[in-house]
Amino acid sequence: MADRQQALTEEKRHQAKLIWDYHQMHHKIQPTDAAIGLGSHDLGVAAFSAELFRAGLFPHLVFTGGNSPTTAPVFPRGEAVHFREHALELGVPASAILLEPNAGNTGQNITLSRQVLAAAGVSPKTVLLVSKPYMERRSYATARKLWPEVEIICASEPLDFDDYLKSIGDEKLVLDMLVGDLQRVIEYPKLGFAIEQDVPEDVHAAYESLLAAGFDSRLLAR
Repeated sequence: MADRQQALTEEKRHQAKLIWDYHQMHHKIQPTDAAIGLGSHDLGVAAFSAELFRAGLFPHLVFTGGNSPTTAPVFPRGEAVHFREHALELGVPASAILLEPNAGNTGQNITLSRQVLAAAGVSPKTVLLVSKPYMERRSYATARKLWPEVEIICASEPLDFDDYLKSIGDEKLVLDMLVGDLQRVIEYPKLGFAIEQDVPEDVHAAYESLLAAGFDSRLLAR
């Protein structure tokens, strides 16, 4: 689409910020038995996972993710492989990292990471999910569906909305992703992929407005 870099109106920025805040679970980060760094285009997930490991919050760290059309040009060896390499550069010992290089969606991230942990003899009762900021709620809802016996805590790099926009450098893409993730939060429970999440009226209204304005490149295929 044209106008990818167009300045957001104050109304659109406010609507996007409502959705951004909703996507974050605002969990208190605390020690867990293991952590899972969810692969994506955002290398900040690997950096923040490394920071939390160095803080002593967990002994085992899984990086999970193969490739998608979005990430293949950036991470040609796969998301998890590149995340692991970055974490090693940041001081996480290789012995603490487990690799899951095949997942192609969030459900597979959870299921295959669980298998990797089990194969390593790790049966966690608590798991920290580290993701992009706007992916917290969807990853939480997915994990609670697929791994209900484990306590799930979500975390992401502590960036405010404007800083994240600047870090990505493409305002339309970020809004498209915010809208696309919220659509999945709404629709996935109906498909059996996730537990249901309450969506406040103002957040749903913001979602409908941004959809109508054309922020729709990351919607589910119909």
